[in-house]
Amino acid sequence: MNAWKRRVVGYTVFLATVMVLTALAYQWGMRVWEDDPVTFLHSLQVVVEMFTTTGFGGDSPWTAPQMQVFIAVMDLVGMALLIGTLPVLATPFLENAFSTTVPRAVEESLSEHVVICSDTSRVEALTSELDSLDVPYVIIEGDRDRAVELYEDGHRVIRADPESTNGLARANLPTARALVADLSDQVDASIVLAAKELAADVRIVSVVEDPDRERYHRLAGADQVLSPRSLLGRSLAAKVTTAMNAEIDEAIEIGDDIELAEIPIRHGSELAESTLADSGIREKTGVNVLGAWFQGEFNAVLTPDTRLTAGTVLFVSGHSEQLERLVELSRAQLRRFRTGETIVLGYGEVGQTVATALEEAGVPFTTVDRTEGEGVDVVGDATDPETLVEAGIEGARTVVLALPDDTTTEFATLVVRDLAPEIEIIARVEERPTIPKTFRAGADYVLSLATVTGRMIASQILTERDVLSLDQQIEVVRMEAPELSGQSVSEADIRARTGCTVVAIERNGDVLTDVGPDTRIGTDDKLVVAGTDESIREFERLFV
Repeated sequence: MNAWKRRVVGYTVFLATVMVLTALAYQWGMRVWEDDPVTFLHSLQVVVEMFTTTGFGGDSPWTAPQMQVFIAVMDLVGMALLIGTLPVLATPFLENAFSTTVPRAVEESLSEHVVICSDTSRVEALTSELDSLDVPYVIIEGDRDRAVELYEDGHRVIRADPESTNGLARANLPTARALVADLSDQVDASIVLAAKELAADVRIVSVVEDPDRERYHRLAGADQVLSPRSLLGRSLAAKVTTAMNAEIDEAIEIGDDIELAEIPIRHGSELAESTLADSGIREKTGVNVLGAWFQGEFNAVLTPDTRLTAGTVLFVSGHSEQLERLVELSRAQLRRFRTGETIVLGYGEVGQTVATALEEAGVPFTTVDRTEGEGVDVVGDATDPETLVEAGIEGARTVVLALPDDTTTEFATLVVRDLAPEIEIIARVEERPTIPKTFRAGADYVLSLATVTGRMIASQILTERDVLSLDQQIEVVRMEAPELSGQSVSEADIRARTGCTVVAIERNGDVLTDVGPDTRIGTDDKLVVAGTDESIREFERLFV
């Protein structure tokens, strides 16, 4: 019995009790004070008329003062009970009658779909990936309000318990292509157990917050266990170590000789404040600039007059030696830093992963967290200038924001940028909508957990695409594009129509990296396409 039904039953019992007692009191008063005996049914009728304000003039006027006081009090009680009936009974009834009704089960014909057990912000990233390839899905949500919100946003959702076999059965799990569990470590394990009992052959992907709990999910029966926070931490750390040793750890290999990478222009670099033409990037390094991020906005069409600023992230292709030359060119030339070169704000799962990677790379760092513990160098608030000064912000080269709350991350970015205008700020955020705000606050590089998680899950369950980059701002995928067969790159006008760039073509076992406007796309070719998540989805919508 839900809360509303319990309120209805309780209030109904209370109201009936008050009316019966009032009728008995009225019957007694009429006999004793008015010397006019009446039956109980007559008394009950008078009480009903009294409480509903429909009139009770048949017995009036009352001559005894006691009865007059009794009637006046009961008039007030009846009015109060009538007013109380509206919010307790009538209003919830009307809301339920006219509110959105979320289905309890999917249609029986639904198959080859993805069952999603998730109410986190990461569900948007995943469903966007599925929508781009027209892969059906259903979200199982137990909370009524959250289910209504998802349903009204256009998602296919059913209201059920994802931990029960009954709830999973109502989502047609036995005919699904995969199940995704991304609620919490313990709840996910329970979902996996229920899913394996109902449909042992369906692929199950589980997401863990704590990597140490991966083995328990596998014991429960998960086919793939993902730990996006660890991947995110390693990616953020790689941005720091790349600037230190000019070696790119997170480049995306295309074939045997070409790599793709995101390379930020550091504060103090000779590239900062130059135009693309004046920078001489092509002449000095040999790389191809495919696009660039400017304050969180990706531009795939750069002109010679495009101005490069500190914090601009170049998306380039080239041989490893060429990329390393660009990294050297993009580094700060004049500024020198003291021993605490990197400050890690936040020492949760992401922060600890960053610290471990920095330690392995031999990069000196200082950790800051609200809670004292092993590995925490400075205890304090990451948004407090005094805490940052104590951590050595004035002599630091880079700050990694690994805070669990996006609002705190935005504010900490403002504080850090105010204290150290030339410092490099690398940030993680939870939700994708926070990315542009964090850039506006002053961050140089921002990566969201929702983006990483969505790509990781998509790479596991979508056979139609091969995701090559999970932990970059740019997404790189390898896939067939039958709608482009027989067209040249210029005829298809891919970049203008989608914002994507074709960086390579796989053909007959070979990888063609010299893709120009006149390159013609064959029927069996696989294209390696790079772009933002939104542009990749537009490419898939038009050409896949």
